[in-house]
Amino acid sequence: MTIEASKSGERAAKIRLGMVGGGQGAFIGAVHRMAARLDDQYDLVAGALSSTPEKSLASGRDLGLDPERCYGSFEEMAQKESARADGIEAVSIVTPNHVHFAAAKAFLERGIHVICDKPLTSNLEDAKALKDVAHKASALFILTHNYTGYPMVRHARELVAAGELGDIRLVQMEYPQDWLAEPVEQTGAKQAVWRTDPAQSGVGGSTGDIGTHAYNLGCFISGLELDELAADVHTFVEGRRLDDNAHVMLRFKGGAKGLLWCSQVATGNENGLKVRIYGTKAGIEWTQADPNYLWFTRLGEPKQLITRGGAGAGSSAARVTRIPSGHPEGYLEAFATIYSEAAVAIQAARSGAVVDPAVVYPTVDDGVKGVAFVTACIESGKKNGGWVKV
Repeated sequence: MTIEASKSGERAAKIRLGMVGGGQGAFIGAVHRMAARLDDQYDLVAGALSSTPEKSLASGRDLGLDPERCYGSFEEMAQKESARADGIEAVSIVTPNHVHFAAAKAFLERGIHVICDKPLTSNLEDAKALKDVAHKASALFILTHNYTGYPMVRHARELVAAGELGDIRLVQMEYPQDWLAEPVEQTGAKQAVWRTDPAQSGVGGSTGDIGTHAYNLGCFISGLELDELAADVHTFVEGRRLDDNAHVMLRFKGGAKGLLWCSQVATGNENGLKVRIYGTKAGIEWTQADPNYLWFTRLGEPKQLITRGGAGAGSSAARVTRIPSGHPEGYLEAFATIYSEAAVAIQAARSGAVVDPAVVYPTVDDGVKGVAFVTACIESGKKNGGWVKV
C-alpha cells in the first residue's frame, strides 16, 4: 500500500479530498481527517461540513479551508466541485446514516470517489439502490469498516485463507460498550441523540452502530457468508426508541455456526470488540483492546502469541505495518489503513492501472450485507427470536 510506496521514493500527487459532515463537535469527522493525513495521501480542500451554511463555513475556517469551498449542502458541493478543473477527486461522508444514500449517490454519479462511514445506509432499500449506483459509476466506493485495517486482523484472515485453521466450525463476535447505559440522549448529547433516533440511524440501534462492525469483522476474517440468523433484540433503557443490546445466533453457508453479542449498556465495557474463530485444525482470538497481538492455537499444541511486526506475522500484516514491533499501532492507524488502501485504488484509477490484489478495503457489497444483517436482526426480534433468512 502507500506505506510501501513511500519507501520507494516515488509519490503520486495527493488526492484532492472533500468532506460531507464532520464539522464542529463531530467525533468521527476528526477521526477521518486524521486517518486521511496519516500516510500523507490526501489534501482536504473542500467541505459541506454541517447542516447549515453558517456552521459549515465556521467549521471550514477552523480547518483552514478556502471559504469559497465551504458549501451549504452536499448537493451544492457535488455540483460545483465536479465543474472545477481542480475539483475534489474523492469525498468522505461522515454524516448520520440517513444522509449516506443521497450524498453518496450525488458524488458517484459525477465520477467522484466516495469514502463512506458505516453502516452503508439507514435502510435496506437504499442500500440496494446505492449498490446499483456504485456498480454503474466510474468512481470507487469504499466503506470505512476500520477494524479490517488492523495488521493482525489481516494476518488472521491470511491464516484462514491458507487453511491453517482447517474447516471453520465456529465464529464468535462480541462488541460491548456502556456509554448508553443511561438515557444520555435525553441530555442532548449530539452523538447519542442521532444514534438513538430511528429517523437518522435507521431500524437498528446497537445492532447498526456496533453490531455491524462485529459482524463485518467476523465475515472479513473467516471468509464466510451468512445464511440465516435468530436474534434476541432488546431495549433496556426506558424510553429509548432503538435497541441497546442484542444476542444473535448465526448459521453460515457451508455449516459453520456463529454467536454475536453487541451491547451499549454493558456496564464496565468501553470498546470491547473481540473475535474468536475455531476450525478443525486450530483456533484464533483477537481483541481490539490489545490489537498488536493474535492468539493462534493448533489442536493439541500450546497457545502461540503472534505479534504485529514479529517473525510470525505474514505478508498481509507486514504491508500495513508502519512501525517496528513493540511500538503499538492502534485505532487511528487501522482507520488510516482503509484510507491508504483507497488511495492506492484511486491513484490506479487515474491512469487505468490494475490494482494489486493485496489491496483490500470494504466495498458497497459489504455495506449491503451489513444493512441486511441489521434488518434481519430486527425482523427476528419482532418474531421473538425466530430464524430469518438474510
